[in-house]
Amino acid sequence: MGETATTEPGFLTTARERQRQMVEEYYAGLADAGGAKKPIAYMFVGGNLTEIVRSFGYEVVFPEIVALNCAIKHASLPNILNAESQGYGLDVCGYVKNDLGLQEIGGQTPFGRVPPPDLLVCSFSGCYIYVKWWEALAEKYGCPLVMFDVPYMRDALPQPEDIQYLVAQLHEFVALLEKTTGRSLDLAELRRTLANSRQAEQGWVDYLASGRRHPSPIEAYFEAVFYMFPINVLRGTKAAAEFYATVNAEVDERVRTGRYPVPEEKFRLVVEGVPPYPSYRTFWDFFRKWGAVSVAATYPKVGGLFDRGFLHDPARPMESIAEYSLGAYVNQSWPLRRKIIEDYVREFGADAVLIHGIKSCRSFTAGQGDLRDWLIHDLGVPTLYIESDHEDPRYFAPAQIKNRMDAFFESLQQRRGASAIATVTA
Repeated sequence: MGETATTEPGFLTTARERQRQMVEEYYAGLADAGGAKKPIAYMFVGGNLTEIVRSFGYEVVFPEIVALNCAIKHASLPNILNAESQGYGLDVCGYVKNDLGLQEIGGQTPFGRVPPPDLLVCSFSGCYIYVKWWEALAEKYGCPLVMFDVPYMRDALPQPEDIQYLVAQLHEFVALLEKTTGRSLDLAELRRTLANSRQAEQGWVDYLASGRRHPSPIEAYFEAVFYMFPINVLRGTKAAAEFYATVNAEVDERVRTGRYPVPEEKFRLVVEGVPPYPSYRTFWDFFRKWGAVSVAATYPKVGGLFDRGFLHDPARPMESIAEYSLGAYVNQSWPLRRKIIEDYVREFGADAVLIHGIKSCRSFTAGQGDLRDWLIHDLGVPTLYIESDHEDPRYFAPAQIKNRMDAFFESLQQRRGASAIATVTA
């Protein structure tokens, strides 16, 4: 979400340049906030309370995104080794180890220094590691830790009792912020912030829906990762609200001029799982070699299932924040996640599914083996499962992964040829 822009055939140049600029402005703003003693709140991407926190004057840091920014800049391994030297094991989440290792060396990243937290807001949304991670930071910095307990999504629609439970917590959180900051909640300002969020979310949904076109004018996994930055980090700001108009205008231009992610689209994929950020370009090249395009992906939904109706609504501030919090992708039960993937395969006309398992991320990876078997045997969808890590470059074996992907795409090619022969002879 924060790699320096490069000009490549698949990029939307104006939007990519604007995204790069927004990343730089964000990190510069963090440095300014630290120097000006502006309060800093740490939050997670999934199910977060950004709009409320920002309305009380806090600047927001997302350590998950700082971690992936470090990884994509090939700067995560020293932080991980630092954390392991403190006693954190090999199986601990790479995001956690990057952050805790980074904190020990003063928060300096390739993008600038990340200031320490004044407030930790833990939205427990599908991953118990979040709780332990925030407890470690609270112990280190001695700052307040607020737990926003989000129930697991068991049904396709939010249940009334879950909404009531979450709204009650939101009112408690607002009362705490009012006491801490000495300011009252400005409901009008919160509504304005939510309106910005809604505009950005709708633009993001429109962008992702473009993958339904044949050929797809977007790369919904690799390319979409860059465009996740505004919706995940800057949601609620005017800049994020306006950004997706630029992106979607360029998508329309791409369709008009025939400028697609690959010169010739041969395979349409749905991708499940977090990218291997330290080897991001290499992994992407394995797709492009075969003319394979991700037309839909689950990872861009970690910040919210906006495409399935979990949108903020300024007319219903607390209720819509509660609903949104339930809609983080990893907060869905496995039957719901399987249904999402099945729908994507059908709606986006995918030829196959590729699952990228993460060695150190249980919340995304647990159940992916069963998902693969279900897709192959129950739905008849060709599916490849490969594994590395989202942060630790030691787990990415390029030759092995390339060989498995080459064999998979060859089998898809042969399957397509056999199908064409059968059609002709029939």
